[in-house]
Amino acid sequence: MTSSDSLDGTVVLLTGGTSGLGAETARTLADRGASLAVVGRDRARGEDVAADVAERNGDGWSEFYRADLASQASVRRLAARFRDRHDRLDVLVNNAGIHRSRRTETDDGVESTLAVNHLAPYLLTHDLADLLVDSAPARVVTVSSGIHTRASMEFSNLQSERDYDGMQAYARSKLANLLFTYELADRLGGTGVVATAVNPGFVPSTGLTREASLRTRLLFGAFKRLPLPFTKDVKAGAETLIRAAVDPDLADVTGAYLSDGEVTESSDASYDEVARRRLWDVSAGLVGVSPDWRLEDSPTVETGD
Repeated sequence: MTSSDSLDGTVVLLTGGTSGLGAETARTLADRGASLAVVGRDRARGEDVAADVAERNGDGWSEFYRADLASQASVRRLAARFRDRHDRLDVLVNNAGIHRSRRTETDDGVESTLAVNHLAPYLLTHDLADLLVDSAPARVVTVSSGIHTRASMEFSNLQSERDYDGMQAYARSKLANLLFTYELADRLGGTGVVATAVNPGFVPSTGLTREASLRTRLLFGAFKRLPLPFTKDVKAGAETLIRAAVDPDLADVTGAYLSDGEVTESSDASYDEVARRRLWDVSAGLVGVSPDWRLEDSPTVETGD
């Protein structure tokens, strides 16, 4: 990792980078010289952000990777394409997320909110873990939310088959982000890779609710008119992501939760070590990898777009 002022030579892969918090984070890191791999579903927006990054980051590079994080095959292709092009990764930012008011399943047969918000970061980190270790010191930043405090990890209803509630499914996925981060920090201890989770605050102007019900979208629209400190704009929200990703003061801080830019405590449920190990193992089964995560084993996947 480079100095606090310059990020020249720093390689960042950022999911959900085509709008909102992700795009703001990408542009800010580019202004400091970082090279960016921007991931999103919308090619036009992604190429626009990548072009903007290229104008900002001097000698750095920028790329756009189109990927549907609801698809495990697409996540694997994303990791394989990046590995084919690059031999280092300093920062992985798992930022992409969705909120859905109606229960849907992915082509893999997994409830969509859990698939995108938790399993995609789990699988992408798995497939890039050895590259992160080889690039150490490195960081994995996963975007959670303060709403995780409303959730508990109900393994008997992990995919919300019963009594689906969109906000509860979202809250549970954000709790899963924390359990994943804390377990990852333990498993990567001593490798030089640190894992942190962040709460960017309530940023109603993001695209998070684009697939939510009309009622939810209208509610978030009303929230946009609330004054500070109840809401944040994307610039303020991105500050916590950026600090977790590159602040030298956090270079050795792992297994932490950042909210409003500061390391703080998460919910009691997020520190349940039995739950986090169980979630890790269940997640490994859902995406078809070994829960041992042997870093010497490079994933073998197809690289077609």
